[in-house]
Amino acid sequence: MQNNILPSQSQALKLGFIGGSINSAVGYSHFVSSAMDKQWQLVAGCFSKNSALNHESAEVYGVSQDCVYDSWQKMITKEKDRLDAVVILTPTPAHFESVMACMNAGIPVICEKSLAINSTQAQIILNLRNELNAFLAVTYNYSGYPMLRELAKRISDGKLGKILHFQAEMPQEGFIRVDAQGNKPVPQSWRLADGDIPTLYLDLAVHLHQIIYYLTGQKPIELVSDQNHYGWFSGVVDNASCLCRYTGDVQGQLWFSKSALGNRNGLKIRIYGDKGSAEWYQVNPEEIMLSYVDGRREVLDRASEVNVSNQRRYNRFKAGHPAGFVEAFANLYSDIADGLHQYKLTGAWNSHEVFSAELSLEGMHFLEAMVSSAKSRAWQVVGDPLNAISKESATKDVKNKGSEKPELVEIL
Repeated sequence: MQNNILPSQSQALKLGFIGGSINSAVGYSHFVSSAMDKQWQLVAGCFSKNSALNHESAEVYGVSQDCVYDSWQKMITKEKDRLDAVVILTPTPAHFESVMACMNAGIPVICEKSLAINSTQAQIILNLRNELNAFLAVTYNYSGYPMLRELAKRISDGKLGKILHFQAEMPQEGFIRVDAQGNKPVPQSWRLADGDIPTLYLDLAVHLHQIIYYLTGQKPIELVSDQNHYGWFSGVVDNASCLCRYTGDVQGQLWFSKSALGNRNGLKIRIYGDKGSAEWYQVNPEEIMLSYVDGRREVLDRASEVNVSNQRRYNRFKAGHPAGFVEAFANLYSDIADGLHQYKLTGAWNSHEVFSAELSLEGMHFLEAMVSSAKSRAWQVVGDPLNAISKESATKDVKNKGSEKPELVEIL
């Protein structure tokens, strides 16, 4: 079948990767999704600190061996005048240095979530972005699902009435299960090194924060939270929950975990209004369950009476043939391409689908308040300076590195 999705621009934007080797599940997803609608072309990269894997990744991705670099600093120096954007796919603790360097070099940046490891880093990044008028987009791929976008439109149109409360959860089992031979998992070392904000929060809670804002437009203002360790890895937070109050008098509950057996990736969103409610479950992404105040129930998919998910761009294949995780990423890359073209023409860009450092900064304040509440056993105000991480602590891992060779670990 011929692809019925046409790129919005005739010439593909040139892309470079920092991280994201073929051993990286997220890296390969970025490669496939960026190429899907022919709006981007990967032309350069520093994919791995392992030289053999670095060059093997380039071969698989179709990148010339002349454009493979053993350090991301060399890639920036050599390719900055050729690249339209760089995608940061390293582990979260390594984002700060490369994001700052790319912006200082004048290269537009696409960064995997979480943008930073705390609010101080996020604020520094935001300040530099504003100072340089740089392009910075952070990828939150779940809001690329067509039916989640459909739900956002229905909520904004008032179909659910006034939003009253929500439940958002993202349970996984990776830190407590074993394989068929009884072997325990072997996560990457950086995932087992909790900082001031535990990695669990940076990995999962940032998605919940972004999705709730995307759907409702409301922001967290106060919360009480708890966290614990149940899995195989001593001292690593692997389960957390939060009761929160949002703007608009909205109440919410969050749960995110890597010690919830039976959940591969149990992302589920439930939104309750005074006229109706909606439920979306990531393992069944093509459907929204709607319930109304008069008792009616309705299941929507792309073939229903919908206003967003029936658009041509979301129907690479017809309804009944599920659009999944990679397609959601591809939708986001299409939106980022549109934003970057707008930025190149006008020096500014705006998108309802793509988020920059502002939401990341708010998210860091949210996570810091959760951690503070879990320790104090008390309600915390989001954005309270007492919850924040000091500037010295926030930047200690990236200060005074000079010519020290960075560790480049694939993000899985």
